Amino acid sequence: METRKVIGVIPARYASQRLPAKPLVDLLGKSMIQRVFEQAKKATSLHRVIVATDDRRIEEAVKAFGGEVAMTSPEIKSGSDRVAAVAQREEGEIFVNIQGDEPLIVPAMIDEVVRVVLDDPQADVGTLVKTITSESELINPGVVKVVLDTRGRALYFSRSVIPWIRDSNNPLDWLKHHPFYKHIGLYVFRRESLLRFTTMPEGELERAEKLEQLRILEGGSTIKAGLTQHDSIPVDTQEDVERVLMLIRQQEKA
Repeated sequence: METRKVIGVIPARYASQRLPAKPLVDLLGKSMIQRVFEQAKKATSLHRVIVATDDRRIEEAVKAFGGEVAMTSPEIKSGSDRVAAVAQREEGEIFVNIQGDEPLIVPAMIDEVVRVVLDDPQADVGTLVKTITSESELINPGVVKVVLDTRGRALYFSRSVIPWIRDSNNPLDWLKHHPFYKHIGLYVFRRESLLRFTTMPEGELERAEKLEQLRILEGGSTIKAGLTQHDSIPVDTQEDVERVLMLIRQQEKA
């Protein structure tokens, strides 16, 4: 990797409607935020990893396992805005927004998304996409779809199926006709792009789809996507917790 200073930031909020105290959920003796932090530290592209939170309980938990933590305002609404709050006080050229609810994040994914921006000087923001292989993912509004231009830059993100295959009446057959991509919620920002993001007003598309990345596109910035073979497993419900616990047990036995 180039010698540019790359900082990974893990936004972590205590409040969660579906899973209370989510960052501190116990996963076989370690909190979720500790597992995310430890996975991020394995990425070779990161010079530092910082947890950004607005809650003293999370701050204390991170300090207890030896992690670096930054307190941010409770008024901050989005994860990327919380990353920007860290960027305003820390020296770094590139900042990676690492989701705090993915305890099994593959460190190589972080290196992949950093490489996206390093390889394209004109990209304001980098992210990852993965080919959709199942009909259930295709029609699930919880799986965000993305369409790209010929250079791999995002044209649009949506919870709907995009693109629409006009000549086929059955969406369940569409995977046979066209490649579809799902968005992996991992972002890398150049410092100036991140600080500009915080000055952008919430856009109409962002409000409609409830997708903060649309604010970036609506504001005229570019998002370059890299194709990954890895997948992400976000934890939003107790059922997700049980699934992750099963996978952790399998990894520890291997």
